[in-house]
Amino acid sequence: MPATSTPSPRPRSGPRRDEAARLAVLHAADDLLVEHGFSALTIEAIARRAGVAKQTIYRWWPSKVEILLDTIIEDTGKHLPVPTETPTAESIRDYLRAFARFLTHDPAGKVLLALIAQAQHDPGTAQSFHERYLGPRRAQERDLLVRGIEAGLIAPRLSPDAALDALVGPIVYCALTGSPLPRGLVDTLVEDLLLPRSN
Repeated sequence: MPATSTPSPRPRSGPRRDEAARLAVLHAADDLLVEHGFSALTIEAIARRAGVAKQTIYRWWPSKVEILLDTIIEDTGKHLPVPTETPTAESIRDYLRAFARFLTHDPAGKVLLALIAQAQHDPGTAQSFHERYLGPRRAQERDLLVRGIEAGLIAPRLSPDAALDALVGPIVYCALTGSPLPRGLVDTLVEDLLLPRSN
């Protein structure tokens, strides 16, 4: 799940980027991945769709993975921010529901799933994915749970990291396998993992 850390920016490999062109590249990569999949996504196709020179893209990004990482960092920051207020079980439930909708209905969710899949067999993608996106966002989500615990509003029976795995894992698994999320799953996860047991 991603407020103590923020995604780490990738060091620029060329001149300062024009913001309109940068956004055009990110949107083009997002759209093309949804339309054609990761393996068919190329820098040439992104350049054509964005209306920029291929050489311009290579000055700014070393690979399509880095473009997609910039895309997912920007999109989750806008559409799926980790709550910064003191969390309750209900607000965490709302966040998990939003995460499930993001993975299954937002085009950027397809980018996240593609990066997860690519990281399984590409060590370079895995390292960059963890350093730039997964690690910083997980730190934010861990902090969310810790703040709820310290406020006495949730009582996980697992460590914060294990609780995150147990909460997010089933949602990601369903999205990766194309299975519908079972009705009531998020409610059950929150109730079983975060709420104190009644005596």
